[in-house]
Amino acid sequence: MNPCVDAVLMEIADPAQIAAISHYSQDPRATSIPLGRALRYPAISGSAEDVIGAAPDLVIAGPHVSIQTIAALRRLGIPLMQLPVPESVAENKAQISEIAARIGRARAGAALNARIDAAMAASRWSAAPIDALIWQGSGLVPGTGTLADELMAHTGFHNMSGEMGLKKWDMLPLEGLLTHPPAVLLAGRADMGAGNGDGNRMLTHPALIKAGKRINIAQYPSNLLHCGGPVIIRSVERLAAVRRAWRASR
Repeated sequence: MNPCVDAVLMEIADPAQIAAISHYSQDPRATSIPLGRALRYPAISGSAEDVIGAAPDLVIAGPHVSIQTIAALRRLGIPLMQLPVPESVAENKAQISEIAARIGRARAGAALNARIDAAMAASRWSAAPIDALIWQGSGLVPGTGTLADELMAHTGFHNMSGEMGLKKWDMLPLEGLLTHPPAVLLAGRADMGAGNGDGNRMLTHPALIKAGKRINIAQYPSNLLHCGGPVIIRSVERLAAVRRAWRASR
């Protein structure tokens, strides 16, 4: 019932073990897994009816599950494994190990964690960091204490959100961005239902386009922002590529 868990299961579970996945994983704007893989499985919403229809032995979900769904699962004796949103690589790896142990795939979980370790080692940067922000088209910025913040620091970027007074997850309007411009802006569409309306209008604003002459604007898709697991690997690879391009342009 959680697209971030779906991304992990795609890497560690036997395909026959997956009774259903979150409907978000079949939305091209929101999925953190290849859409072709997601479409091989039934998709469910968070409703009790959908979950019961999938007849699972185990439901794995994030922290937000409706009271009605929890009550229905308890009545039917279907175990629910609720996981918090991991805010560090260490927490994410522990969560992968926990999921893997629960579904009898400990070796696959260890293999995924080893791949994450290898990607982290390959992308590490210890020289002077580059001032940067991750900024979605809606103005969403991840701040200190988030997984995104840790990945930025690891790959050679200084997240400017803290000194700008932003919270862990906060909104930064275009005016605020242009007042305190970063050297690198990691910009991406606000895809979780935002479509092409107001949520993404700022990305094509003339002021931002003009600012591109003094701000290095690099693409950072929103599907790299919200999940861990194998998404960590893609995230640090993208961040390292942006860092290398910026350094080469100096």
